[in-house]
Amino acid sequence: MARELTGSKNAKPDARTKGSGSGAHGTAASAGWALQACARVLRPLVRLALAFGLRHAQIDGLLRDLFIDEAKRLWRAKGSEPNVSQLSVTTGLNRKIVTASIREFEESLPHTEASAAAKTLTLWLQMVTDDPALRSLPIAAEGEFASFEDVARNASRGNVHHRTILDELVRLNMASERAGRAELGAAGFVPTKDLKSMLAFFGDNGRDHLLAGVANSLGGAPMLERSVFASGITIEDCEQIHQIARERWDVLHHELTHEMTRAYKATDGRAPARIRVGIYTYFEDASDSGKAAPATPTK
Repeated sequence: MARELTGSKNAKPDARTKGSGSGAHGTAASAGWALQACARVLRPLVRLALAFGLRHAQIDGLLRDLFIDEAKRLWRAKGSEPNVSQLSVTTGLNRKIVTASIREFEESLPHTEASAAAKTLTLWLQMVTDDPALRSLPIAAEGEFASFEDVARNASRGNVHHRTILDELVRLNMASERAGRAELGAAGFVPTKDLKSMLAFFGDNGRDHLLAGVANSLGGAPMLERSVFASGITIEDCEQIHQIARERWDVLHHELTHEMTRAYKATDGRAPARIRVGIYTYFEDASDSGKAAPATPTK
């Protein structure tokens, strides 16, 4: 007989979390819990790494560089530029390894916040929500009428030519071009035709989701990080619930995009803060996992 589990997760810290203080982070028990949490988070990343043929040595080197990079950040946050000895003590790496790796961590994936194509598609979708007739736009600016050129110029602040942006959206199968007009063909910027862009969004979305959880776990200012979950249900029900989440997200996406656009225009994009709001759904047939679900519902 299948066990059932329903519950929800609200990451707003309770009184015990707030009262733990930074000293509690270093206890043996809390270190063990943190290690187990890291294992849960890292397992999907290991799955991704193996799928792309990455080896342990590559991931080991990556973790080493990240440990050193984050240790630098911790020391700099305290107003100090760390030396090799301090980085060695903080990370547990010997001085030789730290010395050999004493360079700033570099990324080659694009940053999604800077994607002109994503910004243009988001603005276009917002306009279409307000006026469905704008799903088809003349490519070139035509005076008082809205055009794709206008949308691209506003979204990219004129930094990328509209023809380049349209070519990219057509390549990603998110728009089409016919008889001098651009036709919207996507409900959101999900670049499934471009692995590099997909991995960039995966990295950025996953990073910020986890950063919200880390901030909450360390007792910082509460970040919104909530989920609702169930086990012991059918795949068909999972798919139905997934569709409900997609439909609700479409409405919220429009509201959030409108507010972010207003905030960006108010400062002309010169303010220092950033925000990312996301939603996710994951379901699977867990019958072969070999692990029984907890019998007690969580609150």
